[in-house]
Amino acid sequence: MLFAGYFGPFGGRFVAETLVPALEELDRARQEVLPTQAFQAELHGLLQSYVGRPTPLTEAKRFARRIDPDGEAIAELLLKREDLCHTGAHKINNALGQLLLAKAMGKTRIIAETGAGQHGVATATAAALLGLSCEVYQGALDMERQAPNVARMRLLGARVVPVASGSRTLKDAMNEALRDWVTNVRTTYYCVGSAAGPHPYPTLVASLQRIIGDEARASCLDRGALPDAVVACVGGGSNAIGIFKAFEGDSSVSLYGVEAAGLGLETDKHAATLSRGRVGVLHGAKTYVLCDDAGQVIEAHSVSAGLDYPGVGPEHARLRDTGRATYVSATDTEALDAAREVARAEGIVIALETAHAFAALGPIARREAEARGRPARILVCLSGRGDKDLDTITAYGGGK
Repeated sequence: MLFAGYFGPFGGRFVAETLVPALEELDRARQEVLPTQAFQAELHGLLQSYVGRPTPLTEAKRFARRIDPDGEAIAELLLKREDLCHTGAHKINNALGQLLLAKAMGKTRIIAETGAGQHGVATATAAALLGLSCEVYQGALDMERQAPNVARMRLLGARVVPVASGSRTLKDAMNEALRDWVTNVRTTYYCVGSAAGPHPYPTLVASLQRIIGDEARASCLDRGALPDAVVACVGGGSNAIGIFKAFEGDSSVSLYGVEAAGLGLETDKHAATLSRGRVGVLHGAKTYVLCDDAGQVIEAHSVSAGLDYPGVGPEHARLRDTGRATYVSATDTEALDAAREVARAEGIVIALETAHAFAALGPIARREAEARGRPARILVCLSGRGDKDLDTITAYGGGK
């Protein structure tokens, strides 16, 4: 990082002047409150007793043999089980940390945006636990395809606000949440769910999600060795940056992010921002963005609501350009196939976001095995469970 809030040339704070004091207040709290012993003790106490951390590693032997029958590419396939967290996804790590911070800052009202609903559910859960009012903006299309999570948020006491503008997905929900924040900035805390947005959000979210990587790294060492490669799905990129950060200094460990290729990278129906995007500004940060020749943001597409976003966290942009991480993609069909195969091989129903990471494992393992001259040890971040995606998976034929 060259300057605060920048990751190389990416990141920064490109927002309306009205929001600058609120972002500066948040950054002060991040630096002064977050590191204190009292805050960390309360957060880690809740992560253990309420969220269920540490989450385990599970070896996926049967799925490994399905994609590598002869064992020539995969020596060991380990899953970091964030699906076993309370609320069923890694999002609760960040929501709980941010809402504790909001309470310390004296904020009484919480707003959030959500795509697949997992961040919305996590925020509504943390708000209920801490006695804070909560409103969640969600695209109308996402509300239709993630109806179970809408019901969960409402049951937890949150007000879910449908957003009917634009593509009616995560991008539009984030626009509306920012408008709300500008209007109510004195009393309201905006809980951002991904490692995206203006400074200090990318740094704050990454620091709260780093627990995924720290636990996984320690568990791998307990088993005898670091993995050869770490793989995670990337939309905005919070689960990926959370697990990557603990391994970034290990030069022997390759890092792979998997984006949503939708109907194919040769079409205009995908969400592969790092593979097909250009450098631009979206939601307050300079990063890679899907846009047209005139620089206008274009709609992203993915069967997974959580990956359906035309931008990406700025730290991923730096990791891409420096070559420290490699970003590949998987299509809707490949992800749906992977979700079905993981369920039948391992007895785990994975979220469609995570299914993209599993769909890319075969090529990644072969690449690593060829480079190392031996089968590779692979670690995958299983970012969430797939209950919310059952209608989509079943409609595709996954239930047959």
